[in-house]
Amino acid sequence: MNAMLKSSHLATLSAAVLALALTGGSALAQKKYDTGATDTEIKIGHTIAYSGPASAYGVIGKAIDAYFTKINSEGGINGRKIKFISYDDGYSPPKTVEQIRKLVESDEVLLVFNPLGTPPNSAIQGYLNKKAVPQLFVATGATKWGDPKNFPWTMGWQPTYQTEGHIYAKYILDNKPTGKIAIFYQNDDYGKDYVKGLKDGLGSKAASMIVAEESYEVSEPSIDSHIVKLKSSGADVFYDVTTPKFAAQAIKKMAEMQWKPLHILNSVAGSVGATMKPAGFENSQGIVSSSYAMDPTDPQWKDNPNMKEWVVFMDKWNPSADKTDAGNAYGYNVARTMVKVLQQCGDDLTRANIMKQAANLKDFEPGLLLPGIKLNTSPTDFYPVEQEQLMKFEGDTWKLFGPVMSGEVAG
Repeated sequence: MNAMLKSSHLATLSAAVLALALTGGSALAQKKYDTGATDTEIKIGHTIAYSGPASAYGVIGKAIDAYFTKINSEGGINGRKIKFISYDDGYSPPKTVEQIRKLVESDEVLLVFNPLGTPPNSAIQGYLNKKAVPQLFVATGATKWGDPKNFPWTMGWQPTYQTEGHIYAKYILDNKPTGKIAIFYQNDDYGKDYVKGLKDGLGSKAASMIVAEESYEVSEPSIDSHIVKLKSSGADVFYDVTTPKFAAQAIKKMAEMQWKPLHILNSVAGSVGATMKPAGFENSQGIVSSSYAMDPTDPQWKDNPNMKEWVVFMDKWNPSADKTDAGNAYGYNVARTMVKVLQQCGDDLTRANIMKQAANLKDFEPGLLLPGIKLNTSPTDFYPVEQEQLMKFEGDTWKLFGPVMSGEVAG
């Protein structure tokens, strides 16, 4: 009798072991999906300005699409192909809201990835957080994208505008301590964040050093009149917070008037192809900006293995794109970051796990960041990239100088 019981017990145990082996040894091996993910597909939604005043950034969407196409050709991510659905919002917040609702409610995407622009993202942040849909690696450096306590479904990617403003303030204080600063900025959260960063960085000296402030609307066809007014202030430092179209206009107008202050240009307009080339290389000499990524036009990276890999990628998957446009390098970097997160998710493609893995990046290098700069996140740190290096425009490219810097954001 005891032998029979023992035999029966062993049979049951063997069956249990077999069942465990067949399920991968753990309940964690079970596949978990939210809307937008299946055994064969991952739907990713995206909005960007393919038209309108910020259309220079449209190359980013095309670069992302090209990289995802490459990944799909290699078998996808854990056997699943990415279905990338990208819509034009013209940098218009009401249009962004319309397109995002379509992506979530009609296209039924798993997440929204790298939507462009501070005003457009501000318009959709509440909706996506209420719906518990990831608003991941947004293409804007506004400080508010790193607030996991109040907006747990929203995460930034690039350095914050306030951080960058602090870095410029330190440079001005070190090199033009008695300078007179004219500020020119886009009249929205993006522009105001950069202005706050500069003023906070200047501290008590802001009141005496800043002699003029002018803002512009993205709907303005030309900003020439603002530049004329700012020149009349007598400023010898120009803090330029503009997107590529308006940055190029400002550079050309300043050259026309022979106004030659220390020109500090925000990094979001630092593309050689989208800003400096249209403005005229001869007019752009000596402009100071900052970067966290390798510039494809900088010859020092010519033999860098990561840059070589990017060139091969561009030639094969995005051949008609302009390699001098930094938007193509940006799109590549952020797309690789998205792929890394999806790889870490394994077979748990729930929206909650997407955010969990996005907040668990450790010293990740997407390929074209400057040496020494790596992506790190945590459940309380939603700012993946937090360092930059200053650069000066010389000839037909940017020349990096000084150390890699960080600027803490005020709480």
